[in-house]
Amino acid sequence: MELSQNHFGFLDGKEVTQYTIKNDHGMKVSFINYGCIVTEISVPDANGLFENVVLGFDNLEDYLNFSPFFGAICGRVAGRIGRAEFELNGKTYQLAKNDGENHLHGGRVGFDKVIWNAEIEDSSTVKFSRTSLSGEEGYPGNLAMDVTYSLTNENELNITYHGVSDEDTIVNVTNHSYFNLSGDLKTDILDHELQLKSDKFIELGNDLIPTGEVLPVENTPFDFRNGRKIRDGVNSEFHQNVLVGNGYDHPFLLNEHHQKEIILRDLSSGRELIIETDEPCVVFYSGNMLQDHYQINGIQSKKHLGLCLETQGPPDAIHHPNFSTSILKKGETYSRSTRYTFSTIK
Repeated sequence: MELSQNHFGFLDGKEVTQYTIKNDHGMKVSFINYGCIVTEISVPDANGLFENVVLGFDNLEDYLNFSPFFGAICGRVAGRIGRAEFELNGKTYQLAKNDGENHLHGGRVGFDKVIWNAEIEDSSTVKFSRTSLSGEEGYPGNLAMDVTYSLTNENELNITYHGVSDEDTIVNVTNHSYFNLSGDLKTDILDHELQLKSDKFIELGNDLIPTGEVLPVENTPFDFRNGRKIRDGVNSEFHQNVLVGNGYDHPFLLNEHHQKEIILRDLSSGRELIIETDEPCVVFYSGNMLQDHYQINGIQSKKHLGLCLETQGPPDAIHHPNFSTSILKKGETYSRSTRYTFSTIK
């Protein structure tokens, strides 16, 4: 294993550093201490050609100006919180409104827009840490948070999250990488095939906030149990697909954990990604709202150029008692993990 680091830019007088881990088989993962952003994942196709399979930029300025959370850690609470407020222990907390009247991905300056402390644990592992102070973006409690990236020689990227707060608060952290297994963005993701061990998905309202209803996937474009192409939902007239801009931006409740519950394949390149997690759900976003006014490493950005598989708790859980809770009690440890295994289709 090799670990290297290089200068990536400056923000407010602080240096942004890129860390790159390369395993013995040539797989390479790069990330920066700004937003814990994964900037590149280079893996082989069926012919052994190494190419990048995530959307990202090669400079800090593009992340600051254009990025729709490319590769970033989102928090304190990923996804939307309706009306940008919540009640906890009888007190109402007003959060930053950065998505109309709602709160999105931690607010105006969430975990994705700050510089984290970085610690190289060994040649395969980097741990990022910071304390989110009480009142940051409206959240209660001083939250000490760690995010650890680790690469193995089995072509596994492991992301683990740990957090402890000195007050009751809410936490729901995810990584927002956009995957495109074609390699170096040769095509869009519409012909990627996704398989999910999920019988149910969460219905969204017109404001893209969960209604609280959990719907069966059966006989809908949301049934990925046997695998299906992404374009099925993009071309669908099913109300939930149309609602989010023709495609998907929905939480799927996972039936199993650490049992190959999420599999993404690209038949053209022969690449396969298996995601395993202890999180209760995955938010599948098919890139319906990607803009076209910037380039990604020389490629014009456009709708459906990448897709996100955000392992996390259900969005807006604080308003829905039937969802897995996002409440973190004072002194208890928030602990989650997700593994991304890259291989070729057998």
